[in-house]
Amino acid sequence: MFYIGIDSGTQSTKSVVLDLETGEIVAQASQAYDLISGLPAGHLEQHPSDWISAVEGTIGDCLNQLGDRKNEVRGIGVSGQQHGLVVLDKNDEVVRPAKLWCDTSTVEQCDQFAAQFGGTEGLIAKAGNAMLPGYTIPKLLWLKQNEPDHFARVSSILLPHDYINFRLTGVKRMEYGDASGMGILNIRTREWENELIDFVDPRVREMLPELGSSNSIHGTLLPDLAEKWGLSSAVIVSAGGGDNMMGAIGTGNIADGKITASFGTSGTLYGCAEKPIIDPNGEIAAFCDSTDRWLPLVCTMNVTVVTEQVRDWFGWDLAELERQVASIPAGADGVSFLPYLNGERTPNLPNGSGVLHGLSGSSASPAHLARAAMEGATLGLAYGLRRFDELGLTPGEIRLTGGGSKSGIWRQISADAFGVPVVGLATAEGAGLGGAIQAAHADGKGSYEELCSRLVALDESTRCEPDPEAAELYREKLDRQIKLTTVLKDADLL
Repeated sequence: MFYIGIDSGTQSTKSVVLDLETGEIVAQASQAYDLISGLPAGHLEQHPSDWISAVEGTIGDCLNQLGDRKNEVRGIGVSGQQHGLVVLDKNDEVVRPAKLWCDTSTVEQCDQFAAQFGGTEGLIAKAGNAMLPGYTIPKLLWLKQNEPDHFARVSSILLPHDYINFRLTGVKRMEYGDASGMGILNIRTREWENELIDFVDPRVREMLPELGSSNSIHGTLLPDLAEKWGLSSAVIVSAGGGDNMMGAIGTGNIADGKITASFGTSGTLYGCAEKPIIDPNGEIAAFCDSTDRWLPLVCTMNVTVVTEQVRDWFGWDLAELERQVASIPAGADGVSFLPYLNGERTPNLPNGSGVLHGLSGSSASPAHLARAAMEGATLGLAYGLRRFDELGLTPGEIRLTGGGSKSGIWRQISADAFGVPVVGLATAEGAGLGGAIQAAHADGKGSYEELCSRLVALDESTRCEPDPEAAELYREKLDRQIKLTTVLKDADLL
């Protein structure tokens, strides 16, 4: 029997079909789309219709690949980009484009929450997390204050994966994992914090759909979609989750002590915990996961976006980038690249910018810039790992996923910067695989422990051990990156 996993991201949607018996990915398809162009700086938006078109297109492509065997499909699980705000009117039509996780236009609204509820300390005491520009609820406050006519039309709000689930099943519902990234869920109790909701507008309580367990079935496939695709109307759609939550399932990160690092446009480092892990500094997000556990997470907004910028500067393909980075020793001969091209979430620099530091006559080469860019992006996540250690989360190894994890030199830099072995997965599609596994679990085909032990495979050929000398160098370079960032920020130069 087959289970479909959908990974709906910022740049594309990918669908995979998992053969539950063999553990193989037997079909896959992807479809790209763009951000809305021409918006002011800090505003990043997409049309939800683009996600739906890509979901339908990729599922159709996968089913075509299955041919006559498509009647073996039993379930679908959806992974979606976190934090995005989808607003629907009373007829369930989209009111305006979705503001995305990477939209940083809500700094003022976050400041308003902080002023009302006692700053970061007060917000963490109330719900477990600080209020950051990427989160969902400041976007809704922004909508009320900047587009009151649109806000007046809003009847319901959904996250991106919830909206896809709604369009697949006709059911509006939220699960704990993705909902915990909205900024209004008390992650200790898994209940809405009504004071935070009412600060936006008491009417928001009515906009929120049912909230419940991540282990529950969301619904079954709408009859018209089942007929269109030639599937049974009994095909289930599992609760789904945010991309990091589903990536955790797809990398087998479902027990204490495991850590996953995702190297995509942005970067995330996350673990699994049997109880809430709350950072009093607010740097580690205290999220729920999508298996009814918890998911401490650090997010940086600049990973492959930085290396892609360098590739664009010099017209390199990926192989040439790899060669250039490998030609320069660890530490890039003292060149540092503060990688805040899209602002930054950790550290919290929504209006931050990139900085090159330490150039000399012998190190101002394209290869040095490339090495420094890759190191700077990785050290951003290493800062989060250092904070994990301070909170008692110390991994024996880190599992890598995302496009950047395909790079051999980047894997070695990661092992050295993290100071622990790293290893890639047999499939780079961690979130899509996680969606398929969650659907199988919801369909009663086994526990997460059983399913992940059988279906999540490491690619041992990608394993990298840290080099002690390079690891010490990167500890010092991380200290320097933190100091540079702090000095420039305090001088209002970043």
